[in-house]
Amino acid sequence: MRQLRSFVLWALLCCWTTRAEIFTSISQMTDLIHTEKELVQSLRDYIKAEESKLAAVKSWANKLDALTRVSTSDPEGYLAHPVNAYKLMKRLNTEWSELETLVLQNPSDGFISNMSVHRQVFPDAEDETGAAKALMRLQDTYQLDSEAFSRGKLPGMHANALLTVDDCFDMGKTGYNDADYYHAVLWMQQALKQLDGGEESVASKADILDYLSYSVYQMGDLPRAIELTRRLVATTPGHQRAGGNLRYFERILTKQLSEQDQDQQPASEEPILLGTYQRPKDHLPERETYEALCRGEGLQMNDARRSRLFCRLQDGRRNPRLLLRPMKEEDEWDSPHIVRYLEVLSHEETEKIKELAKPRLARATVRDPKTGLLTTANYRVSKSAWLEEVDDPVIVRVNQRIEDITGLEVDTAELLQVANYGVGGQYEPHYDFSRMSDVEAGGATVFPDLGAAIWPRKGTAVFWFNLFRSGEGDYRTRHAACPVLVGSKWVSNKWIHERGQEFRRPCGLTEEE
Repeated sequence: MRQLRSFVLWALLCCWTTRAEIFTSISQMTDLIHTEKELVQSLRDYIKAEESKLAAVKSWANKLDALTRVSTSDPEGYLAHPVNAYKLMKRLNTEWSELETLVLQNPSDGFISNMSVHRQVFPDAEDETGAAKALMRLQDTYQLDSEAFSRGKLPGMHANALLTVDDCFDMGKTGYNDADYYHAVLWMQQALKQLDGGEESVASKADILDYLSYSVYQMGDLPRAIELTRRLVATTPGHQRAGGNLRYFERILTKQLSEQDQDQQPASEEPILLGTYQRPKDHLPERETYEALCRGEGLQMNDARRSRLFCRLQDGRRNPRLLLRPMKEEDEWDSPHIVRYLEVLSHEETEKIKELAKPRLARATVRDPKTGLLTTANYRVSKSAWLEEVDDPVIVRVNQRIEDITGLEVDTAELLQVANYGVGGQYEPHYDFSRMSDVEAGGATVFPDLGAAIWPRKGTAVFWFNLFRSGEGDYRTRHAACPVLVGSKWVSNKWIHERGQEFRRPCGLTEEE
């Protein structure tokens, strides 16, 4: 069934037995003396290990106690910063497991029991990887360098959400393991910079240089790959791969220079930054346009177009429910006509809808064009839920309000969908035919073919037709949800179908009418 129009609401000693004759031999007894000494030393080692373990556990508890006091005071505000969201994924998937292993050295039944219960809802390795990729997605879309991310410096926000050397190293490994050498270089370079700056880390300099040199080679920068590999050899002379890699890189470079009749130039001494290497192309042809619009660049709003945009009070063609309190309507775009309605949802309604949706949120799906089945996709990163009128009277009121405002029949429309875009959440350019809250940065809905960007405002609704009156799709309405940079974006969508509108929106006589 074809969708007619999109209605978008933004609203974790041993012992042994001996025989008596042993005591008759001094030599044997002296052996026992030495044995006892070893046992005493073993006992001291055990005590030292217990004290070390207890000190480590206390350190963990103090750190996490301070951290949870901050995070629980405003959970949604805390998670609004993407670095905090990534580090939460990492802590619950990796670091709490390390603590569990530490405690298991002398098992604690209470701790293990709690871990077993809560592990069922812990993020796994896939979730940690997804959070890392979300940071990379934000980095690309909003052109943020790794230094800015590592220091928590995001547009309009500076928070104490820092990435350590090991965090940056793990980010780089995520890219490397996905053959994404572009991001591997950026994050391994940042890890190396912070390590050289004196930060402590589990990851060694040799480990970082190993990943970085090979990733730089994969990006085609042989001189720099050779220079980094030489540093690796100097750092760890016996490294099992470094010597072979160095000879291989030098042989390739010599061959290339010989074929091009050029002399070898020294490697660039400039640091590797965002823009040093070109990001590889991907499946999305309008990637650059889409991302520029997300940054507020390349907008095609000019004075002539702006002069055709108006605001008005809309009573739904004298709808009785809107006569005394007409809806505030603002034009967002002239052609195709995109409008925004203000104060569609109250704060109380928004919170109720979020409350209803939260326990039902699941990874949003798309329909596979080949199989026709619903599946998850990397280009749609959000969680969504579907709400029916039987769930709560607020859904009845919202559906009626949509019908009053649009003048369209909603009995044949889809259920009210509620989507939450968290760290790096996005939906790449797509068509709707065959979307509730403010965010602090990012999260716009953009139309690449139009050069338009619609920014989220809490409680408002954006409305446009996807089909012409003839039933043909309006391809200009291809749109995308930009990644949320800072904040948590809640959106409620109502897709209204073509069927049921025969008398409310009669068919046009031409294809594009």
